[in-house]
Amino acid sequence: MSTTTDVDLVDYDDAVARFDPVIGIEVHVELGTRTKMFDGAEQSFGEEPNTQITPTSLGLPGALPVVNGTAVEYAIRIGLALNCSIAQSCRFARKNYFYPDVPKNFQTSQYDEPIASEGFVDVELEDGTTFRVEIERAHMEEDAGKNTHVGGATGRIHGAEYSLVDYNRAGVPLVEIVTKPITGAGERAPEVARAYVQTLRDMFRALGVSEARMERGNVRADVNVSLRPTPADALGTRTETKNVNSFRSVERAVRYEISRQAAILDAGGVIVQETRHWHEDTGITTAGRVKSDAEDYRYFPEPDLVPIVPDRAWIEEIRAALPELPAARRRRLQGEWGYADAEMRDVVNAGAIELIEATVAAGASPAAARKWWMGELARTAKQQEVELADLPITPAQIGALQQLVDAGRINDKLARQVLEGVLAGEGDPEQVVVARGLEVVSDDGPLLEAIDAALAAQPDIAEKIRGGNLGPVGAIIGAVMKATRGQADAGRVRELVLERVSA
Repeated sequence: MSTTTDVDLVDYDDAVARFDPVIGIEVHVELGTRTKMFDGAEQSFGEEPNTQITPTSLGLPGALPVVNGTAVEYAIRIGLALNCSIAQSCRFARKNYFYPDVPKNFQTSQYDEPIASEGFVDVELEDGTTFRVEIERAHMEEDAGKNTHVGGATGRIHGAEYSLVDYNRAGVPLVEIVTKPITGAGERAPEVARAYVQTLRDMFRALGVSEARMERGNVRADVNVSLRPTPADALGTRTETKNVNSFRSVERAVRYEISRQAAILDAGGVIVQETRHWHEDTGITTAGRVKSDAEDYRYFPEPDLVPIVPDRAWIEEIRAALPELPAARRRRLQGEWGYADAEMRDVVNAGAIELIEATVAAGASPAAARKWWMGELARTAKQQEVELADLPITPAQIGALQQLVDAGRINDKLARQVLEGVLAGEGDPEQVVVARGLEVVSDDGPLLEAIDAALAAQPDIAEKIRGGNLGPVGAIIGAVMKATRGQADAGRVRELVLERVSA
């Protein structure tokens, strides 16, 4: 059996030139319900281990499940947003397997009767291209607990001294969304995978069904990749890289698997259908276990739960109450703000839509809001290696800053100093202006004194201006700005210079 230890990786561009990549993505989203899927245990992130449990969470004998109605509603919201058909009737099944974080020795899921199926979602790539991803199904299930492997170098079970299990997450409601094979993406397959997962993350937040924080594991993606010689050939053997939890990692994992599989095929090897682990630090995948097929799980209908039969009128009520979805919202905001396509793509890629929208609501113009978030603040975030939204400044403070500029109390140069003060924790813009003494000098008296001093220091400039050469006015304005520490209104200084020279 050939692996990447036997051969070097194939260059990505070479791989996609000679093979047709096909991908499939399974996205799991934890629903933000108050309680778990089948019992009344509270669910919230970061609690002490094994404090959010009931006998049902632990799979104790005699404990019976009860379906969480809110989770069903959230699942229907997701299905409708994905343009799926909602089942007339669906049921839960037992997916049988043993693992320490599954205390019942089976996971309650849906198999042949998902709540939603046959949908699609259009994803927008960075250059504005739209790519349609077909959805096979979206089904409800429960999450497993969390294993912590202690000791060893990797944090995985191999080499660990012992393992601990936290059942707080066991039974948390999930919806799993499974795509049909995504074909036709070619060399853009990694980009399509990333854009698809990001589109779903944004959709979950807009629907209000989950916080969808990938760093907390609220959204996780299993990425399937296979290669075939041409689009006319049958699908190749796929691998499934499990639990990838960032957009960047989704894209990198697809690229790596394409290069790895191409290397194996070039060497005459055979791709093994298996799960694989993604390693963020090294940017590679490693083998997990041979991938089980559905029959290996011995699915059978869950005998302790009755079928779910959503009322058609209720489904239509949910459909009517769906919020504006992210793609439609982006198009609307772009029209309202007057941004060019490239400008809007930059805003989207920077994760700045909500920040700019809130800044406009706080009184700034769309152009000013974009200038601050995509300019000074974007540079600061990049330097500090943080997300824009994590900077210690709010849209309301940016709105207040711009209002000070619009009122003429500070100019752009002073505004940047005010921004520094707010980011440093010195208070709101008004407080920083007062504390640092940054307000524009609006009294003509101090300005005239500075102008007279500048003209006296450069008498030849005054003669040039009187002779009709206005170019040197900039030198006087610069001297006045320096003398006033940038707190003069340059336009007013120019007016006064010309008046003074004429007089």
